[in-house]
Amino acid sequence: MSLRILVADDYELVRRGICSILKSQPGWTICGEASTGEQAVQMARDLRPDIVIVDIGMPSLNGLDATREILKENEDQRVLILTVNSSEGIIRAALTVGARGFVLKSDAATDLVHAVQALERHRTFFTPRVQEILDSYFAPSSLTALPILTTREREVLQLIAQGKTTREIAGALGCSVKTAQTHRSNFMQKLHLHSTSEVVLYAIRNQIIPHDGRAA
Repeated sequence: MSLRILVADDYELVRRGICSILKSQPGWTICGEASTGEQAVQMARDLRPDIVIVDIGMPSLNGLDATREILKENEDQRVLILTVNSSEGIIRAALTVGARGFVLKSDAATDLVHAVQALERHRTFFTPRVQEILDSYFAPSSLTALPILTTREREVLQLIAQGKTTREIAGALGCSVKTAQTHRSNFMQKLHLHSTSEVVLYAIRNQIIPHDGRAA
């Protein structure tokens, strides 16, 4: 089964380079290319790719806002941010909107394939610098919140963080979609989480799901 990837970058030369790297991998296909944030949102809606790679600095709608819109329409979509900017503010913003990976363009030759492989396996990909910021995103006291969850709530939390849809979760756990939704609502209320993005961040911070990253 092929992995379908949507690439969004306003510079055609850069986009071609990214696509060339990705197409060299067996089973990976480029299902679409966007040059603006608005195009990325529309193509993500129409093409339903497995993974969306988004550059931050795009016209019409920047990559962060595009990612927010894409995830608003499909919270299970896996988005990888590609950028030249590694400032703490940009990293925090990328994490906040729900990106599951963050790669610098200067490191694309070495990191891009590994990052996409990580997202393909429902993992995340962050470099050590991003992980350092991620570790400070939640207060250490949040670790004590885990015991208040039921076994089923922890299972649903983990599956959501891995990118599973509610229907897939219901199938995996042998329960109804309504029951899976109830477990989701219960644990999010207990942990004071308000979106799938926050669930993913919480799961990574508390080592509920693994992440990949380039060595320091």
